Amino acid sequence: MRVLYIATSFPEPDKGATIYTDLADALHESGHEITVAVSEQAKSKKKTGIGKERGFDVLRIVTGNYYDVGLIEKGITTLKIPVLMKQGITKYIGEREFDFILFEAPPVTNAGLVAWAKRKFKCPAYLMLKDIFPQNAVDLGIMKSNSLLFKYFTGKEKRLYQTADVIGCMSSANKKYILDHNSWLDSSKVEIFPNTKKIANNTEQNGFPMRERYGIPKDACVFLFGGNMGKPQYIDILCKAVQYCKDETNIFFLFVGRGTDRYKLEQTIKDNSIKNALVIENLPRNEYEQITKECNVGLIVLDPRFTIPNYPSRILSYMEYAKPVLAVTDDVSDLKKLIADAQCGEWVYSGDVNSFVARIKEMANSEDLLVKGKNGRRYMLKHLKVEDSVDILEKHFIK
Repeated sequence: MRVLYIATSFPEPDKGATIYTDLADALHESGHEITVAVSEQAKSKKKTGIGKERGFDVLRIVTGNYYDVGLIEKGITTLKIPVLMKQGITKYIGEREFDFILFEAPPVTNAGLVAWAKRKFKCPAYLMLKDIFPQNAVDLGIMKSNSLLFKYFTGKEKRLYQTADVIGCMSSANKKYILDHNSWLDSSKVEIFPNTKKIANNTEQNGFPMRERYGIPKDACVFLFGGNMGKPQYIDILCKAVQYCKDETNIFFLFVGRGTDRYKLEQTIKDNSIKNALVIENLPRNEYEQITKECNVGLIVLDPRFTIPNYPSRILSYMEYAKPVLAVTDDVSDLKKLIADAQCGEWVYSGDVNSFVARIKEMANSEDLLVKGKNGRRYMLKHLKVEDSVDILEKHFIK
């Protein structure tokens, strides 16, 4: 199977890995010929080029800055991406043949690019739907539902679903939402394509080198939040939690990552002289894996205003390393069902800060953390392996 994967993010091997690089690796290891075409930020790469990474070809096309920038710059880049991606694909891999196209959303503006690629390479396309836009922007108050901008992006969203031959949704609630709000869609082209990842064999802790590096007490229950810190992640409730728990010597909060709202945590910690919370930059994958091993509970937080069912992939890292999860989300996410099915942690409504803080204190003193962590890893090994994603794709496109 010859696969063209049109990606919006695809870290270089020495800069880490994601669920997307894991999937590409798994396709390659299963004997498929995969070529990745990814839009690259101008601030991290100056020139478009193609080369071997992870054993297969990766075409990095410089399009503009999309992550950790303001809405205006992100909007301009979003509009530029399809044009510059077409030019790069034509120049570097335009003579190749492909059996199917794999792509993701966001952004919704890639529908035209994928439609063009389908015509050029005469093959179908599979959409991995990882976010529902523009409704998520309306939920967060970034966009108004009666605005011209919303109507514009709704049109783009419809074209996105029309362009895909199959739409893979992250969960049952995701699938139901898409079908309920797009009655024109043929339900047979919409299926569940869960977030999966390559699962590490070695989860042994091997001491506390990362705790020692950052001055984290060895006997504290460490709550880890790893990943983007933007508006969807509802950093406000984390700011309140660290304030309410500032005198709890057996609790420590560790926040790893970047994002537009990261400064709120940094300011809260500074202004309140909080000693049991720390914010650090993104870490190399091996260091993040080690610090995950040394932590006790993984945090997932989502804004309570969401009406779309989000399903954050960061839960996979916690489950992989047998860490119990404390999810603080809106009411519509079916993440709480996953946690209940796997018996791997706790769920709290993110509109209730007092319940969140109470659950933090309960888990910090719980004797069941190891059991719940092991339950999560066991569930992941059974249901959320990246090889399962390869099987789903092969059912559609291997003739």
